[in-house]
Amino acid sequence: MEKISNVTEFVFLGLSQNIEVEEVCFVVFSFFYMVILLGNLLIILTVFVGNLFKSPMYFFLNYLSFVDICYSSVTAPKMIVDLLAKRKTISYVGCMLQLFGVHFFGCTEIFILTVMAYDRYVAICKPLWYMTIMDRDRCNKMLLGTWIGGFLHSIIQVALVVQLPFCGPNEIDHYFCDVHPVLKLACTDTYVVGGVVTANSGTIALGSFVILLISYTIILVSLRKQSAEGRRKALSTCGSHIAVVIIFFGPCTFMYMRPDTTFSEDKMVAVFYTIITPMLNPLIYTLRNAEVKNAMKKLWDRRVFWETNGK
Repeated sequence: MEKISNVTEFVFLGLSQNIEVEEVCFVVFSFFYMVILLGNLLIILTVFVGNLFKSPMYFFLNYLSFVDICYSSVTAPKMIVDLLAKRKTISYVGCMLQLFGVHFFGCTEIFILTVMAYDRYVAICKPLWYMTIMDRDRCNKMLLGTWIGGFLHSIIQVALVVQLPFCGPNEIDHYFCDVHPVLKLACTDTYVVGGVVTANSGTIALGSFVILLISYTIILVSLRKQSAEGRRKALSTCGSHIAVVIIFFGPCTFMYMRPDTTFSEDKMVAVFYTIITPMLNPLIYTLRNAEVKNAMKKLWDRRVFWETNGK
């Protein structure tokens, strides 16, 4: 059957139709986005200047911060601008690109978090073999695998949506293009496509979440053999990782581990994994990590030294 599509643009209904609420949201989310950019850029700069790349944990943390910036930038700037716009539109091509970006960077983040859990498992459960197992070559291959996995996942999602006809209406009850809201607008039966989408996204989200839970459970059990100081340091590091996992995977599992249906709460749930998590990651990793805080202090001392000598 030949695809016939009359829709050239989509209209977002956004977070709210109340002008006063939108104005408040504009201020709040503008602040959140600035925190995302500055916080994650600070982590990247700290890892680079502090020469922390040698440690696999900070190697992956650096790229997690980079992915967080990209992930939030796919949706946040458009959403913030739309909060002050009377008509919130996006072209068909722009919608497909946004859908690709959301799933590409979102899935890549899931895989990076999974790799970081494996890194902590090796560091705590096999400390003598840590630098042998997590050498730079293996870290690079694992990182490449996260990007390839994210690309394959997102290209499947987009390929499933692109082949569908859209004849109207064109209003998306969301603030960005995601699979389930877009599927609702297709003028054909999307039962099979919706099932494949759920299987694709749900398997990755739930599968990775289960792997992470098992990994951190093994780590916590193994801590009984550690010294008091070793337990304290391991719990500090793993505690931050577990917090990020819960904040990110909870909403993701709610959104994608269900049939092709949408709820009014979806928009607020999506805010957690597209805005809140990228904003909290730098705070969680720095406030609970002495090594990062020390590197940031050195970075600040170096800045003060430059300013003093400059004068």
